[in-house]
Amino acid sequence: MGQCGITSSKTVLVFLNLIFWAAAGILCYVGAYVFITYDDYDHFFEDVYTLVPAVVIIAVGALLFVIGLIGCCATVRESHCALTTFVVILLLVFVTEVAVVVLGYIYRAKVEDEVNSSILKVYDEYNGTNSNAQSRAIDYVQRQLQCCGIHNYSDWQNTPWYKESKNNSVPISCCKAPVGICTGSLTHPEDLHQEGCEALVVKKLKEIMMYVIWTTLTFAAIQMLGMLCACVVLCHRSRDPAYELLITGGTVA
Repeated sequence: MGQCGITSSKTVLVFLNLIFWAAAGILCYVGAYVFITYDDYDHFFEDVYTLVPAVVIIAVGALLFVIGLIGCCATVRESHCALTTFVVILLLVFVTEVAVVVLGYIYRAKVEDEVNSSILKVYDEYNGTNSNAQSRAIDYVQRQLQCCGIHNYSDWQNTPWYKESKNNSVPISCCKAPVGICTGSLTHPEDLHQEGCEALVVKKLKEIMMYVIWTTLTFAAIQMLGMLCACVVLCHRSRDPAYELLITGGTVA
């Protein structure tokens, strides 16, 4: 029964190490996704706190490649030293992932206040040219999230760009109808997106943070199983009489 348990634990551990390699790629992808998304929405919040979990999970992803290699070698050889190192590294990574989850929840709560305090400034700096970073950011968000204005399209009437243009129109990026049919004119509000961007930007950023949190929690649970299986193998080795004699310099009768 004991041998069956150790064999099962080794099999599961080898399989988990293969999952660790896959997890490394997924975590690096998630971190890169957060970086790319931050670049699209960075004008709507001043702090770079969203990047903290991203940096950590990319580092964890890189470390998981090494962990998978150590785990496979240690499991096949049943090396006490290598298995102990494997468990310690997994424990450190697990603690780091718990920190990512905690930070994710803390920063997720800050998103709404941060967006609310900065979005008006971004809209006030819109000038409708592609060379202006704020203009590119707003046009991207309005097309991507299918929104218009801060709370609705009428918010554009309070912006410097609208007052200077004097054409009674909002940006073309507000159009839900094909460009050509829709000119952004407020005389045809039915052609414009009705929902404001503020709530949708907040929702998008919170979704990204939850994506990071759930991905991290999933792989933290897998690592817990990996540590458990490694501990089973370690306990078996420490209770094996031949192994005890070997490390003490004795001989088997």
